[in-house]
Amino acid sequence: MRIFLAAGSAMGIALAAPAFAAEEAPADTVASEGDIIVTAQRRAESMNDVGMAIQAVDGATLENLRVTDMRDLTTVAPSFTVSQSYQGVPTYTLRGIGFNTINLSSTSTVGTYVDEVAYAYPIMNTGPVMDLERVEVLKGPQGTLYGRNTTAGLINFITAKPTDSFEGSIKADLGNYQTYNIGGHISGPLGEGIAARIAFRSENSDKGWQVSNTRDERLGEVEKLGIRGSLAIDPAPGTHFDLSVTWWRNKSDTVAGQGIGFTPATNPTTGTSNSRFFNAPGLATYLANNFPTKASQADWAPEASRSADIGTGLGLDGPLAEDNRFWGLKLRWDQDLGETMKLVSLTSYNDFKRNALSDWSGAPFEILLQNTVGRIKSFAQELHVEGASGAVNWLVGAYYANDRIIDSNRTLLGQNANVGLIRGAGVPLLATPFNSGGYTALQLSQAFRTYEDFGRIRTKTWSIFGNADAELTDQLKLTVGLRYTEDKQRYNGCSRDFNGNMLPNVNVVNRALYFQTYGVLAPQISQGQCNTFDPVTGTFGEVQSLLKEDNLAWRVALDWSPNDDTLLYASVSRGYKSGTTPINAANLARQNAPVKQEKLTAYEIGVKATLADRAVQANLSAFYYDYRDKQISTYFADPIYTALSRLDNVPDSEAYGVEGELTIRPATGLTIAANALYLKTRINDYDGTNAAGQPENFDGAEFIYSPKFQGSVTIAYDTPVTDTVNLTGAVSARYQSKSNTIFEDIDLYKVDAYGTVNASLGLKDESGWSVSLWAKNLFDKYYWSAVASNANVVVRFANQPRTWGLTVGYDF
Repeated sequence: MRIFLAAGSAMGIALAAPAFAAEEAPADTVASEGDIIVTAQRRAESMNDVGMAIQAVDGATLENLRVTDMRDLTTVAPSFTVSQSYQGVPTYTLRGIGFNTINLSSTSTVGTYVDEVAYAYPIMNTGPVMDLERVEVLKGPQGTLYGRNTTAGLINFITAKPTDSFEGSIKADLGNYQTYNIGGHISGPLGEGIAARIAFRSENSDKGWQVSNTRDERLGEVEKLGIRGSLAIDPAPGTHFDLSVTWWRNKSDTVAGQGIGFTPATNPTTGTSNSRFFNAPGLATYLANNFPTKASQADWAPEASRSADIGTGLGLDGPLAEDNRFWGLKLRWDQDLGETMKLVSLTSYNDFKRNALSDWSGAPFEILLQNTVGRIKSFAQELHVEGASGAVNWLVGAYYANDRIIDSNRTLLGQNANVGLIRGAGVPLLATPFNSGGYTALQLSQAFRTYEDFGRIRTKTWSIFGNADAELTDQLKLTVGLRYTEDKQRYNGCSRDFNGNMLPNVNVVNRALYFQTYGVLAPQISQGQCNTFDPVTGTFGEVQSLLKEDNLAWRVALDWSPNDDTLLYASVSRGYKSGTTPINAANLARQNAPVKQEKLTAYEIGVKATLADRAVQANLSAFYYDYRDKQISTYFADPIYTALSRLDNVPDSEAYGVEGELTIRPATGLTIAANALYLKTRINDYDGTNAAGQPENFDGAEFIYSPKFQGSVTIAYDTPVTDTVNLTGAVSARYQSKSNTIFEDIDLYKVDAYGTVNASLGLKDESGWSVSLWAKNLFDKYYWSAVASNANVVVRFANQPRTWGLTVGYDF
């Protein structure tokens, strides 16, 4: 279980957070005790009055619970999970709906927004979390009101805004692993009608938490810095501008995998491919003797060997670390058009750059390392008009976005079993006409050590949308929303030679095997050219595609309020996630083919009840998802490498469950909150490819990263110990049952059930000073949230072991 003892003011979780004003909330919006004002429907409302499953947490609670990155949000929203692909790209899952991509260029089923600006690519959320007013988690399809269609839901981060009076804060942490963090903000007026705010957070840890099993080396150091500046300008009555610029850099170590076994194809005893005979000498012994039992155990290729050049196979030198940079610009303009109508313009530009070196070998061998380089430039513009006409609140608008993406990596895999197989298969071919290039045995033995995957993606999307709430009676409200969207994505890319290292194996071995398989003798490639083969044309070359799609997302909801303290609702909604194109290690062109858009139709009923004179809040919802063309990353039966990655659509699948929240305030300063999700997911009659490269029907399989049960319990308190000092803390427990990472029922690929405990305890003085002791994963539980394969070794990605420290703060 996951327990947090958090310092600071009394926490608010789910419906337990203290009330506060929402962004752009009108002056007459007042929240009763225990309510949270949210903008889930693009206007300020009490969360208890919105017929939708929502969780919201205020900024003070996020600080007290030490929510410093996206992964920490799973503590306050247990139906939300975060796992990691082997390229370090986060995979988000909400109520079991997720997309297990490795590419920074792919969007998620769970949309993420900052002040209603889409951060459409999960890699954009890997900087520090800082200076938030609140976070809202909206569950179910969100296609009608927000800029990008999503099938699972969305998370909206609302940043703290400039204030009319001077204020500020500073907080510093000292912790184990030589951790030292500092963050804060300063805010206030600059003159008549203008106010500013600057916030920053620096995170540093100089001692890595991962320890090599074979050498005196560590990984896991942290180096992050983020800054945000914002201006609030009111040049005239009825006119408001909100301008912000965000910048962050992440130079932290990349996470190494823990090798736990061989893939079905390369297992030395039971492997389905001849690659099983070419595992690196000593690899089987290493895996047998180093099965992980705690989070710190890991290994990676020694720098001396991976950085050395071997013939044309150039090495990868430098630290195993990220070097990522992000900056984003947002301008919101609110213009009153009379007393009941307003024009809103929202303009944004986000720019993300990545240059990361990672080792996914899971062992001290050169099985898979990657230097991932990419860039995302994303522009978006929204215009909408909102207003009220009698008993109807309405909103109509249009949205446009244009994204330009480069996603590439250089791979190093000289000791991968599949490489050994190709080199071995090529030896007898050197004396045949396939070796018209005259390659030597030495050149072949050094070939296929390194290559590049490269993709360029250009995406355009536009939509028109509308939403209306009509109060049919004092107790009955009808909500109707529509959005029509058109998406267009152009792609060109391939796997390609680097420095001539792929020429011997491609021009000799691959050409011979393609001739045997397809009856076509492909032209040879030269240095730097694409080595992705298209059986249709019989040539190596770049893969190009154009994906054009449109859809109509909608939502209909009926809310019934029999009294002021009870809301019952029923809704039917449909959302889409646009199609996407992968950047894979593509032996065949099919591997880089796009998948079409997925569609989810959600049926949901729920109740929100405030009881016992507002001392108890109980929420319960039940949902059924009809899921069509679910996008997945899966395997491809390759004629040379047995099983390689591709994307596919699952024609028919479903999910259903029950989710509940209970908040109790038995005494002043004490809050008890519980959240739980019971979930069932099912794939219906899908013919795919398993991890051994064999065809298999996956009827009845569960979705990946979708445990049947997820839950948390939190106890928070804030009690005076003197006239000026309060003792503050919280206890929070999170647990989730086991889940799969592939459709097959193979124990090696499972995420075991786990629970973790976190704690902190502190004092806060009314003068502004505060101090707290804290710990995450208090009982040092070994658990992992992701399992992946590098086509040779199956690796786990463990979560951090126990971390602890001291925080000192001052608010002024």
